[in-house]
Amino acid sequence: MNKVNKRKILDLVLVIITYLSSLIAVLILGAIMFFIFNNGLELLSFDLITKDYHSKPYQLNLVDEVNTNNFVDPNIDDAYFSNRFGFAVKDDLSLEGLKVIRFIYVDENSPLLETVNVLGEKEPLLEGYVFDSTLEVTFSDSSSQIVFSRSGAKSFVETVNDAVMINNIVVKEEGGGIRGSIITTFYLIIITLIIALPLGILTAVYLHEIAPKNKVTNILRSLIDMLTGVPSIIFGLMGAALFIPFTSILFNNNDMKRGSLIAGALTLVVIVLPVIIKSTETALDVVPKGYKEASLALGATKTQTTFRVMLPNALPGILSAAILSIGRIIGESAALIFAMGTFIGDSVSITGRSTSLAVHIWSVMGGEIPNIKLASSIAIIILIVVLSLNMLVKLLTSFHLKKVGR
Repeated sequence: MNKVNKRKILDLVLVIITYLSSLIAVLILGAIMFFIFNNGLELLSFDLITKDYHSKPYQLNLVDEVNTNNFVDPNIDDAYFSNRFGFAVKDDLSLEGLKVIRFIYVDENSPLLETVNVLGEKEPLLEGYVFDSTLEVTFSDSSSQIVFSRSGAKSFVETVNDAVMINNIVVKEEGGGIRGSIITTFYLIIITLIIALPLGILTAVYLHEIAPKNKVTNILRSLIDMLTGVPSIIFGLMGAALFIPFTSILFNNNDMKRGSLIAGALTLVVIVLPVIIKSTETALDVVPKGYKEASLALGATKTQTTFRVMLPNALPGILSAAILSIGRIIGESAALIFAMGTFIGDSVSITGRSTSLAVHIWSVMGGEIPNIKLASSIAIIILIVVLSLNMLVKLLTSFHLKKVGR
């Protein structure tokens, strides 16, 4: 076999390996996306995005015994109606995918509209409330029975229809939403980029345009490269040891010693700085040298050339650094667990504790029974946010290139 044939065979083998590698990568990514969307679409809803996480429980009691069966069944599909108490319930899933009994109809004359809470105040049971625990009912012979929500809506209605009194029913105005985590994630993105982008860009400008080419700058670049490979949990330890005490003293707030949003954002600043510096340096490298030489030849100072010629032409690369940073911010969890904690908050402030979407996923997967469906729903939202921000950056880059005529 001559050399030409050997080379052709080798080329064919390399091409086959390349195609197979690409196919395997596509299949793996496709399988991951299929798994996420297959599990997450069921729970994905507008309520999941807009509602608070923490539910509002109400412990209710009837004031008087009920001995009538005069309520008319509204005949709602998949629902069970109580003729005695005038309500309809059905088996349903909460926003978190847990089994609950949901009140979907309450007659305008139902005694449940006259229930009182533990303080003796009138607190009516309203449509949409869920029941996912236990209640006590009393029968006409004064005997009582505990009803469990896990028995299902049919058993629940059959039992209460034989009762004359409902005691100690705990119902909830449903929670389980991720509104607070979405707001926290956007806060983290904004605060982190406001601090990290100027620091990273100016550091890259110094290293690329101003710093002398010597061992010191070489060591500095090596340290920056090393930081990109440091596990994020180490940054989390730094955030817990440094930024939590710092922010607590800065805002004079002892509650911040357990973690806060601003401490998490400062931790993320350190994490994304190497990414911004390296990407900005690379963007400055690809700016044609002729631009710089022409500017200097026309009498511009080095500073003017750097900030009016080099940086504007490096903007597409800087925007790429921003989008890489946003992806890192949204996907970070280990560092934020240390710096912010795992408390899922509904009222979001920079001095309070709350969780990002990634930490929310960690929380719902950390229980005795991991909630894969809810985690997948949150993952879909993360993918949508990242994709949207990517498209926005690409549009800004395209607009800038058209503006400068490139």
